[in-house]
Amino acid sequence: MRRKNACMLFLTAFIWGTAFVAQSVGMDYLGPFGFNGIRSLIGGVALLPCIYILEKINKRTAGEEGSTKTLIAGGLCCGLALFAASSMQQIGIQYTTAGKAGFVTAFYIVLVPVLGMFLGKKTGWKVWLAVAMALAGLYFLCITESFSVGRGDIYVFIGSLLFAVHILIIDYFAPRTDGVKMSCIQFFVAGILSMFPMAAFETTTVEGALRSWGPLLYAGVLSCGVAYTLQIIGQKNMNPTVASLILSLESCISVLAGWVILGERLSVREGLGCVLMFAAIILAQLPEKMGKNRQPSTL
Repeated sequence: MRRKNACMLFLTAFIWGTAFVAQSVGMDYLGPFGFNGIRSLIGGVALLPCIYILEKINKRTAGEEGSTKTLIAGGLCCGLALFAASSMQQIGIQYTTAGKAGFVTAFYIVLVPVLGMFLGKKTGWKVWLAVAMALAGLYFLCITESFSVGRGDIYVFIGSLLFAVHILIIDYFAPRTDGVKMSCIQFFVAGILSMFPMAAFETTTVEGALRSWGPLLYAGVLSCGVAYTLQIIGQKNMNPTVASLILSLESCISVLAGWVILGERLSVREGLGCVLMFAAIILAQLPEKMGKNRQPSTL
């Protein structure tokens, strides 16, 4: 089960990483709230037939996946956190470089175990070592110029903090309710919330949305509908720190996607960052040693 969850989270990171091209192109015609709002609504709609099919296949009985109250509460909390985090990140990208944004966003790797400590989550020394290795890898991967803190960096850092909160919220609700339904609710919540600042601060036209139909569908159906759902299902019974480490591979994959799709070169420095990131993931997944009469501990 643990390997299956890790594979789901890796697939999530792969989709998010390859969606970097779609998000960049989509922002040519839409503002950050418009793009996030439309793609979130597309993601929610894309999950409706999936929920219907899964209900028919699994034939769940009432109450099997938790109460409706818990489902709605989880969807609302996840949707609010997702709206806030993605909005801050998208706004910040407009004022900073992609390298800085990638590194600052990756701070959720450290923020997740730090915040988790206040919630009673235990984190082993190997995970902390993996966190350090992952940060070093992200530094080599993303930072290519002198680092300075600007307005965009602050927005992205706030987004990173909110993404850490989003991961911990999922960690709490995922084992208690239906992950696919909760994912669907969170997208409608995030999409509807994005409509208000979009109407107030941006000029969104039908023509702009139509020009961005390709990026919107990719980001909505795959990056939102598929990837975030895999994140919720994959995080079930998974330590949130390990989950955040696997999800951080998004940075490595985005560089590789740019190299393969856009013809961008992968430098030795960026290659070293990818190696450190993959090493961190492997270290975090290694099981703890077993003592006498003790069950193997999970990370």
